[in-house]
Amino acid sequence: MRDYDEITAFLGEWGPYQKSVFFFLSLSVFPNGFCGLSIVFVGDIPEHRCLIPGNLNLSEAWMNRTIPLEQDKDKLQYSKCRRYRLDVIRNLSETFPDPDSVNISEVGQEPCLDGWVYSKEQYISTIVSEWDLVCNNEWKGPFAMSVFFIGVLTGSFVSGQLSDRFGRKLILYGTMGVQSVFGVLQIFSPNWELFCLLNFFVGLGQISNYVAAFVLGSELLGKSIRAIFGILGVCISFAIGYMTLPFVAYFIRNWRILLFTLSLSGLIYIPMWWFVPESPRWLLVKGRAKEAEAIFRHIAKKNGITPPEVFFTDLELEDLKAKSKQSSTIIDLFKSPNIRAITIVNFLLWMIITSIYNGLSLNTSNLHGDDYLNCFFAGAIEVPAYIASWIFIQRFPRRLSLTAILFLGGVVFFFIQLIPSNLSIIATVLVMIGKFAVSCALSMVYVYTVELYPTIVRNMGIGTSTMASRLGSIISPYIFYLGIYYEFLPFILIGCVLILAASLVLLLPETINIPLPEMIDQMQKFKFISRRDHINLDPLYTRAATEDHNIVT
Repeated sequence: MRDYDEITAFLGEWGPYQKSVFFFLSLSVFPNGFCGLSIVFVGDIPEHRCLIPGNLNLSEAWMNRTIPLEQDKDKLQYSKCRRYRLDVIRNLSETFPDPDSVNISEVGQEPCLDGWVYSKEQYISTIVSEWDLVCNNEWKGPFAMSVFFIGVLTGSFVSGQLSDRFGRKLILYGTMGVQSVFGVLQIFSPNWELFCLLNFFVGLGQISNYVAAFVLGSELLGKSIRAIFGILGVCISFAIGYMTLPFVAYFIRNWRILLFTLSLSGLIYIPMWWFVPESPRWLLVKGRAKEAEAIFRHIAKKNGITPPEVFFTDLELEDLKAKSKQSSTIIDLFKSPNIRAITIVNFLLWMIITSIYNGLSLNTSNLHGDDYLNCFFAGAIEVPAYIASWIFIQRFPRRLSLTAILFLGGVVFFFIQLIPSNLSIIATVLVMIGKFAVSCALSMVYVYTVELYPTIVRNMGIGTSTMASRLGSIISPYIFYLGIYYEFLPFILIGCVLILAASLVLLLPETINIPLPEMIDQMQKFKFISRRDHINLDPLYTRAATEDHNIVT
């Protein structure tokens, strides 16, 4: 019995049609690079201080003394959240024309009861300056991004089920529309609460679009092209979108206009509808063989290949339908000690790597130097990272490569606290090296996960790993929020968890040059798991039981 790849081998793997599909599906991921990270500029915090009402009739000298000075790192600066009591200041100004004749430091302080004044030097407006998301409300900025990642988590959960039911292409374009439409609606948000609600749907559309494009490309392209598409096509397209964000944001300093401009990128999706087909593999699973054959004939025509008269025998169609009825649940990922240990470690790896990746991406505006250049470099560093990960995957063992790159990232982040404050540019360089390592690990862990799980639960394993990664994403906006307690605490935390992740990888089995397992009992053995515990005794998940079932059938 031929499998799907054997049946469609006559189409070739890298003809003109496959090249166009590779290009258009990679292009569909391009807007994800800036839509998901636009909060870096949309939610940035401008310089600010308490608003002093103009009706106090204070002289310029007294006006300059209304804000207390505070120690911030190595320098004194005006407080961002406190001011001297204005009633006392007004009384003193009436008695003492010269504020230097009064010890103002003894005057009581109060919060910014009249709001804040924001610097217009870098931004015309952000959601922070529009809705005063500072001081006691400073948590609302990171929370808006956490809501986005909650949407991403929800999208990870539902997108696979929707695409299995309604088709890859329909969900791909539907979720593209969700991302674009709700991105436009955000510019009409009258308050922070509605902005967060709409941000949830933007996150839901973004990840669903990303996953649908990845799955559709994997099913349309040949075996030798799938890994290239997943790492060099999808990931680099995302990185290019990431690099585009600071360029657009540099010229558009109003958050509403910026979001509107970025959301207009959804228009590029419309003509792509006629260039990207539905997945023939999905059509066959749904029993729509004639539609699948029509797509095969179209591909053959574009590639200049003469198709066979008959694509599938009745027996092959029945076999494809039978395979589609195999199902798995999340419980299957915990049935035996071996797969349970691999699943738990895998979940931890995805959570750690994704939370750090997103935390670093969202923190670029807080690095030393120009915000726009830092954001560009953070995106640009991902291109060589993805190329390096491809080289590692092709030439070196998975476990060794992933352990080394995670350990490198952990050590780099530990070194940041040793850099003197007058050499902050070196700290920025180290952050970029760490971002390189984390980006490299993120693309490698996906390939590793595919090879760890057997066919019968592979989709479930990847899907639940993705969901675990989104749990890490939800907390990622708050990683660098810890810097208010100690400047280097976020980097120390990142260094610790990366080294922990590197240690966890050593427990996983090696998968290079090993055939992909079909059943759970064919999985490679986790460290410290005995052979007896490794074997799954459930007959539904052993190769022998499957062969016996096929013989009976």
